[in-house]
Amino acid sequence: MKDLVVLGGSSHPQLTKAICSILNINESEMSLNKFSNGETSVTIKDSVRDKDVYVIQSGCGNVNDNLMELLIAVSALKTASASKVTAVLPLFPYSRQPDAPYRKTNTGYRQWVAQAGTLVADLLACAGTDHIITMDLHDPQFQGFFDIPVDNLYGKPLIQRYITSSVANYQDAVIVSPDAGGAKRASVIADALGMDFALIHKERKSTKVPGKAAPLMLVGSVHDRVALMIDDLIDTSATVTRAARLLKLNGATKVYCLATHGVFSGDAIDRVLQSDIDKVIVTNSVPQQDTKVRLGDRLEVVDISPIFAEAIRRIHNGESVSMLFDFSSM
Repeated sequence: MKDLVVLGGSSHPQLTKAICSILNINESEMSLNKFSNGETSVTIKDSVRDKDVYVIQSGCGNVNDNLMELLIAVSALKTASASKVTAVLPLFPYSRQPDAPYRKTNTGYRQWVAQAGTLVADLLACAGTDHIITMDLHDPQFQGFFDIPVDNLYGKPLIQRYITSSVANYQDAVIVSPDAGGAKRASVIADALGMDFALIHKERKSTKVPGKAAPLMLVGSVHDRVALMIDDLIDTSATVTRAARLLKLNGATKVYCLATHGVFSGDAIDRVLQSDIDKVIVTNSVPQQDTKVRLGDRLEVVDISPIFAEAIRRIHNGESVSMLFDFSSM
């Protein structure tokens, strides 16, 4: 495609290669190095003058280093006279941190909380980013922090396609939200596929015991049925593994966990291996090679490169991306 340039950061080179392959273009060269003092160095090796440039960098791994790498790359591209620079962030960094200005304490003192989400949005815009493409923001209102266009693609069509194609007799299964915060996300999929819905509620007592997790309560029935837990992100996996245990105690025959982003930080993989989860399904919004080695057949990875490639193609050609939100057209 004329005047289209795609560059990849160091966070997810496999995804960049897959997207370029689908678009039938060569990945442009960008040299990424670190000085001995830890500072990041970025060199753009190809001409980008008057080009439409897309930089792919996911918010995973060494998040802070990757974010700085992206900011420097965007600034370098604008300095090199790129006509438009779009940051492609399959997993958006810092989008989970709350932007409440303070947190109350038992002493009545208001502890001020850094507004990381707003800061990252400002940094990207200040570096020269003209457009953002991401997927399944943890909080959709995060888009409001930007003064530039943001396309928040949905993982829902991929999850629905997996359920209908890979879960036997899926109509008899139950869609489950592992917490109240994800109820809307899960219920939308349940309604679209005509399936039953259940919710796991965390009972927050007025008298909390320090260090003890709040008890869980299942609202709905999963007895003698397959439970399909839907979430946007698996990080420490504490929530989904506790939820899976409750589902098995309530008679679920199998427990699948389906999420867009599989971060698996800290002891997350060990928790999954010791849990009642029969299968985990995530996308490759972050690299999953090491996770696949440890989880083996318990992990299935859904490829998002066709969605991002199509989004890049449509945006480059000035077409609508709304069809990417529609399961029936995919």
